[in-house]
Amino acid sequence: MKSSIPTEPIGSIPRSKTLIAAYKKYQKGELDFLTLNELAEKETLQVVRELEALGCPVISDGEQRKFDGFAHYCLHNSKSYSKEGLEVSFSDGHKRVFAPHLKVPPFKYEQTADVFLKFALQHAHVPVKQAVISPSMLSLVYPAKGIESYNHEQFINDLIEQHVAEVRRCLDLGAHKVQIDFTEARLSIKYDPSGDMLNSFVELINKCLAHFNDEEIQKIGIHTCPGADVDCTHSAEVDYKHLLPTLFKINAGNFYVAMRSEQNPRKALRLIGHVIRPFQRVFIGVTDPNNKTPETPEEVCELILQAAEFIPLEQLGTTDDCGFSPFLDDASTNRELVYQKISARLEGTRLAEKILFSGSSHR
Repeated sequence: MKSSIPTEPIGSIPRSKTLIAAYKKYQKGELDFLTLNELAEKETLQVVRELEALGCPVISDGEQRKFDGFAHYCLHNSKSYSKEGLEVSFSDGHKRVFAPHLKVPPFKYEQTADVFLKFALQHAHVPVKQAVISPSMLSLVYPAKGIESYNHEQFINDLIEQHVAEVRRCLDLGAHKVQIDFTEARLSIKYDPSGDMLNSFVELINKCLAHFNDEEIQKIGIHTCPGADVDCTHSAEVDYKHLLPTLFKINAGNFYVAMRSEQNPRKALRLIGHVIRPFQRVFIGVTDPNNKTPETPEEVCELILQAAEFIPLEQLGTTDDCGFSPFLDDASTNRELVYQKISARLEGTRLAEKILFSGSSHR
């Protein structure tokens, strides 16, 4: 067994004020897309350099070019979708449209995450992971009233084809991991306490994963969190006992599970220890993007030590609870704070390694 605990980011890093202002100009028609994209590429290079300087063993591109946010970046600039769709409410009352309704079939991506990954790989000196949106989130763009001459089965077939192709291109480019963002997992329990919606989401994701072999599955992961937008959540009140047993039925090799923000992390960690399968690794969230107080390395270490009581070390990793400012216009968090949190994750993980792999007691 390797004497280390892998640590990875989730994805997004707060955008600069310059990029946010440029995006707002673009929305008003005062700036062309090419100029906006060139600025975002410069910001991506800056983020890559900053994450590498922190000593991150694995980085993301900071999602600087996911202009519409993580949930439907792949539909950006498309005229095939309405402004209405699945509207998600956050804990402070503000709302976001996560899945704009499809108006003009067929369903297809307008841009894909492998384009972002290719750019980052050209400039990074460490492994790069890539986050993609889940097929289950995108399944919600199909309107309940249906679409004439384009039934739901046709839509799902097109969706699976598009998602699988995006993931495969990322793997072929050499992504360290491809992380499927499944923020709607916990949220689905809030909408449908019976669990039927969650089960249907898991079934759809597994249909997609069936296109990959065992080696590829070990490079694919699932991220779940209670949401993070302007320091607010959308489903933190949902108990993990209603989510985790079903979540780990997904045939992915990796899971990224928010934990720092949990009211009772010990309870959740014990449950994970019961439901995780031998071929799976869980990266527990050790920093909370919604909390303005930086975690200390010691706090991070203590949470990891708790996790190690229930989860085999060879199946344990660390991450952040969620991305930092996953929507482009979220200016509630600055990079300085984010990098303090990431540094705490890195140092706290190293502290835990020394204790867990040396046999030292932390009591």
